[in-house]
Amino acid sequence: MTQPDASAPPEDLPHSGNQGTPWNPGTAEPPGSPATPATPADWAARATEAARSVTRGFGQRLFLLPGTHIGAISRPSGRFISLIGPWHYWWQAHYVDCLVDTGRRELGTANQPPARFDGEHRPSAGLLASRLVTGIRLRNFLTFVNSYYDDMAWLALSTLRLENLADESQRPSRRRSARIRRSLTLQFDSASTDDLGGGTFWSTKRDFKNTPATAPVALYYARTGNPARAQALLDWLDAKLFDAGRGLYLDGLRIGPTGETTLENAIYTYNQGPVLGALLELGGTRNLERAAAVVDAVSRHLTLAGGLTPEGSDGTSTAGTSTVGAGSAGGVGTGAVLRCDGTGDGGLFTGILTRYLAQAAQDGRLPGATRAAAARMVIDTAAALWAGRREVAPGEALARHGGAGRLIFSYHPQKPAAETYPSGAAVELSTQLQAWMVLEAAAAVAAGPPATTP
Repeated sequence: MTQPDASAPPEDLPHSGNQGTPWNPGTAEPPGSPATPATPADWAARATEAARSVTRGFGQRLFLLPGTHIGAISRPSGRFISLIGPWHYWWQAHYVDCLVDTGRRELGTANQPPARFDGEHRPSAGLLASRLVTGIRLRNFLTFVNSYYDDMAWLALSTLRLENLADESQRPSRRRSARIRRSLTLQFDSASTDDLGGGTFWSTKRDFKNTPATAPVALYYARTGNPARAQALLDWLDAKLFDAGRGLYLDGLRIGPTGETTLENAIYTYNQGPVLGALLELGGTRNLERAAAVVDAVSRHLTLAGGLTPEGSDGTSTAGTSTVGAGSAGGVGTGAVLRCDGTGDGGLFTGILTRYLAQAAQDGRLPGATRAAAARMVIDTAAALWAGRREVAPGEALARHGGAGRLIFSYHPQKPAAETYPSGAAVELSTQLQAWMVLEAAAAVAAGPPATTP
């Protein structure tokens, strides 16, 4: 991943506070929400619609090769133009993760029979994810290794989840999964050194150790049977990059030409997510207490005063009406909407955070108030993005990709997609993956805790 823009949004934004009576996310919206309560089936349907919109609108074969899949970086674009430009490896890794989310829902539940997300005559989400992994390897010059350890960590995590999905679907592909795991584990081992007391380098330049690399690598170690190494990385993050005043993790430590270090103290939404995931994966009193503290800090520092109202009390859409806080002219804000970080790489940041907030919301080891706060942030952010959606109209250039009627989502929860992505504007894959990820997180929260955490 390229370095985030230094002009990122302020670290402390207005927030509404997330106090209130705990609620059951599987049956209703939070107390005081202006929306008609959405059911678990509603959230699943919304996530499915996002999945269809992204896979049809951005997905394509890699250079027309059968058995491959890849996401175009932006639309509208030509079939090949989108494949010869900048290579966003880590966006594709999160595309795999989104497909795994949808694939898990395809397996069905007690109340929902198994079904393919895009119809019986189109590939399943799991099959598309497998083809996407093939496409990533081919597009990355026949290897999964690149110059950024955080990119590789995201792919390692997503392919590990894909392996678990394949096992549940009774379609295991253990040989390829083992090859990926061996190859990328070697990279993480080499990048997680004693320089600066620990942590993981961000890139092969080895001049920056940061949260974006260290946290997902720690989560990967935790999920692959190396808890001691995972805990050591978390301990390094706590010692070097934890801001005790705000309860959040800073970006990283840069190493200068003469060995001096500079603290990069920006706070990004996505950095908090994999830390939270690793804390939950490892468990234990200290880690769970820190996990609860991170959820609380996110709710205090990384939420906006309001977003787009989901639906009116009569069930009609109010998409396009910005509600910056309760009592504004636009209506009542949703209350716990996470800030988003724009386009480009930042277009993925909040989606990543919601993935791990959803896990916190379902983790019975955390206090009830913590789970309720995490669930509310996921649901309210999803509701704001859903409210701001727009349909692709017949005749506009985007209709050539996926057809009219597909959905486009805003990259800003307080602005509708008609404003951020009007007809004729280029739409980036990262921002649409983010919306899909948020809606999948909401579907998971609404469905209730799984038997096991993927």
